[in-house]
Amino acid sequence: MKTGHLRKRLWRNKWLYLMLLPGVLYFIIFKYFPMYGLIISFQDYKPYDGITGSEWVGLEHFRRLFTEPDFMVILKNTVILFALNLFIYFPVPIILALMLNELRGHFFKRLFQTFVYLPHFMSWVIIVSITYVMVTMDGGIINELLVYFGLEKINFLLNPDWFRPMYILQVIWREAGWGTIIYLAGMAAIDPGLYEAARMDGAGRMRQVWHITLPSIRGVIITLFILKIGHVLDLGFEHVYLLLNSMNRQVAEIIDTYVYTAGLRQGQYSYSTAIGFFKSVIGLILVMLVNKLSKKIGEEGVY
Repeated sequence: MKTGHLRKRLWRNKWLYLMLLPGVLYFIIFKYFPMYGLIISFQDYKPYDGITGSEWVGLEHFRRLFTEPDFMVILKNTVILFALNLFIYFPVPIILALMLNELRGHFFKRLFQTFVYLPHFMSWVIIVSITYVMVTMDGGIINELLVYFGLEKINFLLNPDWFRPMYILQVIWREAGWGTIIYLAGMAAIDPGLYEAARMDGAGRMRQVWHITLPSIRGVIITLFILKIGHVLDLGFEHVYLLLNSMNRQVAEIIDTYVYTAGLRQGQYSYSTAIGFFKSVIGLILVMLVNKLSKKIGEEGVY
């Protein structure tokens, strides 16, 4: 009876499950199936021997990981960039969404939204190239303005001190507008009667934002915060690699670029897989801890 009931439910909602199928296939093919390759992190993997023929070395690559002097510097760089993302970038879409929500003219609101969404659709190559044109020593508008005001030119691209500010400003420029979408959707679901009641009680706009808007989207903020924590060691390869050069490598090399160098350029497949495995495990543990903490303070969490 239970099997028949299940079949009836599946058939009744067949179109919904059909719409779900591409997403399920994506995760199976590109997320779950590649997990089989994690085996090589415990092997001395040789491409011509394959996974089944390569020698088993156990935790040797993980021991190397924690004893490699360069890796600790790279781990520090990765954590610092993530901290910049978490404490500087993460609040920006929330603030921007609150500002957009306060705009009353639909034309100007949609126009401003278009401008702030647009950078998201440009690749990191374009973002970094525009930055290069703006900050280059040879005719860059930023350095020309510095000279105009009587200051010396700054080599932003080669100076290690400027790598992190330039990185986080580019992240804000490209992603802040796109990050407002979920927050604006959450704000759109707030009952307008709450604002009307607050106005009748004499609350101004700032008090309405503080006592109505922010508490109403608190669940969304915490959910996105938990998901963000999961990427603590996963900052992405392309952006940092485009900014990386021999002069700023000491502060710019992160785990993703290190995996590319060790895995693809030097052929250390097992070692680079061990690094990726370590990165994923840390992200999973942090997500579980923060999710549990969110439930303790009364939120639903992500699962």
